[in-house]
Amino acid sequence: MTRFAWLALLLVASSGYGLERSWDEVTVPSDGDSNSIGSYANGCLEGAEALSLNGAGYQVIRSQRNRYYGHRDMIAYLTELASKVDRLGIGHLLVGDISMPRGGRFTSGHASHQTGLDADIWLRLPNQPLSDVEAANPEPYPVVDIEKYRFKKDKWTTNHSLLLQVAANDERVARIFVHPLIKKQLCEVSWKERDWLRKVRPWWGHYYHFHVRLHCPEGESKCIAQNAPPPGDGCGQELASWKPYIPAKKKPADKVTKTEPKKKRVSKPKYQECVALLAEP
Repeated sequence: MTRFAWLALLLVASSGYGLERSWDEVTVPSDGDSNSIGSYANGCLEGAEALSLNGAGYQVIRSQRNRYYGHRDMIAYLTELASKVDRLGIGHLLVGDISMPRGGRFTSGHASHQTGLDADIWLRLPNQPLSDVEAANPEPYPVVDIEKYRFKKDKWTTNHSLLLQVAANDERVARIFVHPLIKKQLCEVSWKERDWLRKVRPWWGHYYHFHVRLHCPEGESKCIAQNAPPPGDGCGQELASWKPYIPAKKKPADKVTKTEPKKKRVSKPKYQECVALLAEP
């Protein structure tokens, strides 16, 4: 049976099952070459490749979550980045979530990471691999005090700055997300070349890791690209606008009104290819 015939059969007979199944119930990738379908936050991944749990200059952490699969471009990018970092003596990379075996929406955590083109890299830079026990539940390395909106300069090193520069200086990279105060720190460095800073985008939550996003691979028409970042290095007024307004604390009211908790909305696969992919054994 051809791939197209199999797809048609699945759409007719199995799509109901596919919609009832969650992506994290799928434990193995589909066959074939890597192919990213849909957008970073609503899509799936055919032919995912697994990142080896240990390699030259890196280690996958929390592998029990089964989120170490990616598009072949992402797997190549991560292994090459780790080799560069290893040669520079920056430290051992700790690779967090990439995607699940067939991409799709996580039941907890990220909204993106659905097409195998997103990956988290922790800011903790050990000199050697973690033990298996520690890798399963690693200690984070926060460089921002979230409550006080304060950058922890004593936690930041030149190796962190160099790591982000090396990570961004790759034509496959579309964006790198970091906390706004990390971006501010990078902006204050007197770099000889600043073009790569355009790719480093401020975004909440990224204070103990950074998030790499690759471009849609060439020739993959079902992959939906994100608009390019605005021109410039992203420093100055654009970055200043991220500083939060912290209002004065109000006196608590005597009466507390209870509200019903909102149900978490789970988005269904937008693309029929993803419905079929979810239904495949």
